[in-house]
Amino acid sequence: MTNEVIVGMGEALWDVLPEGKKIGGAPANFAYHVSQFGLDSYAVSAIGDDALGAELLENFDAKHINYLIETVPYPTGTVQVEIDQAGIPQYEIKENVAWDNIPYTARLEALAGRTRAVCFGSLAQRNVVSRSTINRFLDAMPHDDGSLIVFDVNLRQGFYNKDILCNSMKRCNILKINDEELVTVSRMFGYPGIDLQDKCWILLGKYNLKMLILTCGINGSYVFTPGNVSFQPTPKVEVADTVGAGDSFTAAFIASTLKGLPVEEAHRRAVEVSAYVCTQAGAMPTLPDDLIK
Repeated sequence: MTNEVIVGMGEALWDVLPEGKKIGGAPANFAYHVSQFGLDSYAVSAIGDDALGAELLENFDAKHINYLIETVPYPTGTVQVEIDQAGIPQYEIKENVAWDNIPYTARLEALAGRTRAVCFGSLAQRNVVSRSTINRFLDAMPHDDGSLIVFDVNLRQGFYNKDILCNSMKRCNILKINDEELVTVSRMFGYPGIDLQDKCWILLGKYNLKMLILTCGINGSYVFTPGNVSFQPTPKVEVADTVGAGDSFTAAFIASTLKGLPVEEAHRRAVEVSAYVCTQAGAMPTLPDDLIK
């Protein structure tokens, strides 16, 4: 693993809640948790030349998150979170912000050349600039049997379409999707009337994937590999919040896989880490030693 890095790429933003703001965005969550397993990780995104951008980097520095984040002439991303009368949060993800405009630079190309694994999603591809940068980064990565290219589907506010999803599935070798997203994707791709596991086998074969990870909330999670499936129940824990739990799952699974653990063991560890994160406030708690040994 010498000089090789694991990259989380996409949105860096602030969730603006009624009680204040919190750092959001999958790349930083993913990179932070990967680093807790002793691997060299980077968050890749963009911020604006503004107070929110400066504060975001201060938070990354405090968490010892490595990053390659460019400053661009757009505002730092925010998500306005409103709580309705029934207590249900409503999200408004601001558009045409910094992370929509991640530039492809010589520094980023050099990082791509050292990248052993990358995790990217669909939300960061809603704008052509960041979408192009993600695809160029994937082109510049080493493409050998050990490279892991993870597409973590995240369908938000209609910021996705069939072309983006199809291209991303073709580019990845590990697909991570939840049960609700799988239903939506299945409708788009024309096979809605079969059960979830059959849908997963179809996607695994159609896109020649190494693995497909399906998370089903309290109903457990699955890792499909050609000819095999691993299932883990979801532990019953006292939930503080679920923010960042999915990103911690992905990070723990990828870090464990890169360390040579078999699929079932990497899956078990990912479930344990994700459950622990749910018991803590915020997306980036320090993991206890027994989860990262």
